Amino acid sequence: MEKRNFKKELKNLYRPSSRNVEFVDVPQMNFLQIDGQGDPDTSKKFQHAIEVLYPLSYTLKFMVKKGELGIDYGVLPLEGLWWADDLAAFTANDRDHWKWTLMIMQPEFISKKMVETAIEEVERKKNPLALSSVRFETFNEGRAAQIMHIGPFSEEGPTVEKVHSFIEENGRQRKGKHHEVYLSDIRRAAPENLKTIIRQPVS
Repeated sequence: MEKRNFKKELKNLYRPSSRNVEFVDVPQMNFLQIDGQGDPDTSKKFQHAIEVLYPLSYTLKFMVKKGELGIDYGVLPLEGLWWADDLAAFTANDRDHWKWTLMIMQPEFISKKMVETAIEEVERKKNPLALSSVRFETFNEGRAAQIMHIGPFSEEGPTVEKVHSFIEENGRQRKGKHHEVYLSDIRRAAPENLKTIIRQPVS
C-alpha cells in the first residue's frame, strides 16, 4: 500500500520557522469548507463546523485507503480564514462580528463524487448539524508570508504584527484574508502548547 505524508511533501507550507517570517508560494488546493460568524470560543456554529470537517476528512481517508487507490495518508490540519466587514472588530476584539471559513485540505486524488459519497456516509452514521453547509472548493492563495506561532491564540498579536511588518519592509501589500493553520488539535491541546501557522497573502 502506498503511503503519503502530505505535511512532509508540503513542508514549506506546514513546517515553517517559528523565528523568521518567510515568503511562500501556496499552490492551488482543494478544501472542505464551512463559513460562519461569531466568537470561536462560544459560537455553536464554529463547534458544529469542526464536528463536520473532521468526520468527513477521516471518512475520505478510509475510503481511499480501502478502495481502488489503496493510498494511506494522514488527515491534514484544520485551517481558518478570518475577516470582518469592519476591521475595527479585530482591533476592538469584537468577536461576535468576526467572520470565518474553517477548512481542511484534501489531496489531489479526492474527487467531488468521493466527497458526495462521504457526505452520505457521515449523514447515515452521525448526521451532524452543519453537514448541509459544507462545500468542496478550490482555493488559490498564491504568494504569502508566514511564520509559526507557539502559544495561546490570545498572544498572537505580536506575531501577526511581525508578519505585517515583514510584508511592508519587503515592499509588498497585504491582500485577502488572515489565514491560520492549526497544527495542534485545538480541541485538546493546552493553550501554551498550541502551534499555529500565521499566514497572510500578499500582492
